[in-house]
Amino acid sequence: MKIGLFGLNMWPCVTPQAVSVVAHAAEDAGFDSFWGGEHIALPDPPTTSTPMSPRTVFVDLCVTIAFAAAHTRTLRFGTGIMILPLRNPVILAKQLASVDVLTRGRFILGVGISSIEQEYEAVGVPFAEKGKRAEEAIALMKSLWTMERPKFHGRFFSLEGVRAEPRPVQKPHVPIIFGGKSKYAFDRTARLGDGWYGFGLDLEATSNCLNGIRAACSKHGRDFAHLDISVTPKGEADVELAHRLAALGVTRMIIAPRAKDLDQILQAVNIAGRTLVGRV
Repeated sequence: MKIGLFGLNMWPCVTPQAVSVVAHAAEDAGFDSFWGGEHIALPDPPTTSTPMSPRTVFVDLCVTIAFAAAHTRTLRFGTGIMILPLRNPVILAKQLASVDVLTRGRFILGVGISSIEQEYEAVGVPFAEKGKRAEEAIALMKSLWTMERPKFHGRFFSLEGVRAEPRPVQKPHVPIIFGGKSKYAFDRTARLGDGWYGFGLDLEATSNCLNGIRAACSKHGRDFAHLDISVTPKGEADVELAHRLAALGVTRMIIAPRAKDLDQILQAVNIAGRTLVGRV
């Protein structure tokens, strides 16, 4: 099993020193990848459905990944997840292809759909039909990345007669990992994804989600074994848990240390490197 680290672009990794030092430590410890999440804007004052304080810092994912990649050689970087419908897909395709070029093909695109309506209002994107907008965005970006003469015409986006360079180093395009725990997210993963990422799951929730993805794969004629399944477990991660997750079909365990400062996250990385990496 591959071992990843979560917290690329949030506390305590919100300064150049912290990002570079933790990325170095994760690479030296043998971690497969370093992941970050995001919210573009959070309600202030917070609502009952808001996941965190509006003062939570999220450094931009593309900027942070490009910076961290310059300080590493083998570590991969993933977005876990990027809120796809909030962005113009033509501009995003350019940004993500550039990230893949600057990381020399070490980029994993994890995408999802926020449930915070105020976040959509803040960027002027309709909250309704956000799932369909996300699917169109994926199709449009794939056309820009893979077609000799890109062409796409959908309900929300349309493109023809243009070309956008650079194209991703990874072929045919960067790996696309979907988040989400709904039947729609599972269906989207089976139809369009290279993998899936579940955050904060115990074994039962992981099993339920993977059963849902397996059912969607059967429906669409997709081999579940071809998907890259990543999970950040709820609670402490150890070798026994990693083995139990692997038995369920998980291929990457992404740990999220509860660190109050840089020293604590470095300590967690070193411990995980000794106790997890290479042992599962």
